[in-house]
Amino acid sequence: MEYRRLGNSGLQLTELSLGSWITFGSQIDDSTSGRLLDMAYDAGINFFDNAEVYAHGASEEVMGRLLAQRDWPRDTWCVSSKVFFGAGGQMPTQRGLNRKHVVEACHDALKRLRVDYLDLFFCHRPDKQTPMEETVWTMHQLIQQGKILYWGTSEWSAAEIMDAHRIAERHHLIGPVMEQPQYNMFVRRKVEVEYADVYRTVGLGTTIWSPLASGILTGKYNKEVGSDVRLKREELSWISKRLLTDQHLSKVASLEALAGDIGTSMTQLALAWCLKNPHVSTVLLGASKPEQLAENLRAPEAVQLLTPDVMQRIEDILDNAPAHPEY
Repeated sequence: MEYRRLGNSGLQLTELSLGSWITFGSQIDDSTSGRLLDMAYDAGINFFDNAEVYAHGASEEVMGRLLAQRDWPRDTWCVSSKVFFGAGGQMPTQRGLNRKHVVEACHDALKRLRVDYLDLFFCHRPDKQTPMEETVWTMHQLIQQGKILYWGTSEWSAAEIMDAHRIAERHHLIGPVMEQPQYNMFVRRKVEVEYADVYRTVGLGTTIWSPLASGILTGKYNKEVGSDVRLKREELSWISKRLLTDQHLSKVASLEALAGDIGTSMTQLALAWCLKNPHVSTVLLGASKPEQLAENLRAPEAVQLLTPDVMQRIEDILDNAPAHPEY
């Protein structure tokens, strides 16, 4: 397992990591969750991703309980949480990026995950109702208190990230280090184009989610699937409507044929394609079955198969390279 620096920080994360969205505390039982954690750690993975909103806090409770049962040294793994949506409450003080909720969400995540500090703490979405200064100051203070080590964003625009950095620089505060955007063969613009100046000016680590486009890029949706698959879940209907299209399925069929030509699987091709991007710090894997995770963990082996010629063949099939602005 290769390590990559998280943006301009000194923290090194494994190129693959394990996320718990949809699965822990919801789709799978504790026994399966524990087996997935063990497989990931044994493969060398050092980062486990979570959020307050996942299963309304149950995901963090499950992960915390399982981590506490293992004798892994705390300095060999990293864990994250995210703040914005809350863990189920709908009152204004129970969500957002205001100081009250950010501080309370951090404390709650520490309790659920059974840790003394969070390695990474993400602002899960931008908050138009809270001044940016308030959020930046709060994150800085949590770092000073030793409750978090690094803070970042998820699905923020480049302008919002740079605004946070300007405020941090003005007041000599610690700014955001990482962003967690969706990135895969069908969702590309933010990572490949919008953040280009952020990489260049202040540096930015990316912990990308949905590298398999919620399973579309495994090829399974080109076959008969059961009702328990990810995109059949009601809470993911917003993703399903956008991604589960005839055009995408046709492209997956062509990509699957290409994967066969070069001696790999569709799943490994899609993950290796993400790993080829030097601005990707780590690729978050999501799995509900051990055999899925075992398949995903072999993705780094396929990176060497993605020669310039193969990458061009992929580009020709996708036909969706985002345009870069002309300066």
